[in-house]
Amino acid sequence: MDADDVIELLGLEPLPGEGGRWAQTWCDDHSTAIYFLLRPDDFSALHRLASPELWHHYAGAAVDMLLLEPGGSVRRPRLGDDLAGGERPVVVVTPGTWMGAETAGDWSLVGTTMAPGYDEVGFELGNRAQLADAFPEAAADIERLAREDPRDG
Repeated sequence: MDADDVIELLGLEPLPGEGGRWAQTWCDDHSTAIYFLLRPDDFSALHRLASPELWHHYAGAAVDMLLLEPGGSVRRPRLGDDLAGGERPVVVVTPGTWMGAETAGDWSLVGTTMAPGYDEVGFELGNRAQLADAFPEAAADIERLAREDPRDG
């Protein structure tokens, strides 16, 4: 199975702004969940949310994540199934944390869950220059994972 097969089987569509392919799998008054697929020519652009988001690894390659936390720390967890190699099947992104992600291989299928559910009002795409100024030790990753113009995607 390749990325195109997964996209077709799950009915994934382009996700404007952030990047990748997605489909909503759950939505009620309390929570939301999606499938999200990344390929090497795409990435999840640095963004932050007002609610916590849990990322789950489902299939394909591991996902390299960049987390720029409100207190100034930088984390680079790897979402995947190689537990002995340090990967984790779930990564929690706390509210207000800037996060971006990219596949470590040909494609990655993940899911994200939010409770309370996703709300556009609580979503913000990152500005490359501002983030690089705020987190200079992560400037190379920010260059790769933030869109020059946050409206591009």
